[in-house]
Amino acid sequence: MKTIMKVMTVQAWENAKEKGVIVEPSLHEEGFIHCSFLHQSLRVAHKHFALESSLMLIAIDAERVQAEIKYELAANGEQYPHIYGVIHTSAITNVYTLHQHEDGTFTLPVELA
Repeated sequence: MKTIMKVMTVQAWENAKEKGVIVEPSLHEEGFIHCSFLHQSLRVAHKHFALESSLMLIAIDAERVQAEIKYELAANGEQYPHIYGVIHTSAITNVYTLHQHEDGTFTLPVELA
């Protein structure tokens, strides 16, 4: 199983659970949903979700994703998984809470660290 990760707000996760799919504005604006690998997740959280206090880290089984996944080079020189369609919640294997410290930084849950 190849696992890819998705950082999202608690509210976005609640919406996804209710609808059965993860859909983001980037899917309509750029044609794909941004994801990452585990080792990139905290950087993504700090860069794109710095103003959020409650974040979830969603583990996705890439083999269960029905949409096309492309591993594409980002401006920082690393490859990130981009999912070109919705992510059905049936592809999700685990959901974790990213813990935020008083200084605003996030840490991975102990089971992933």
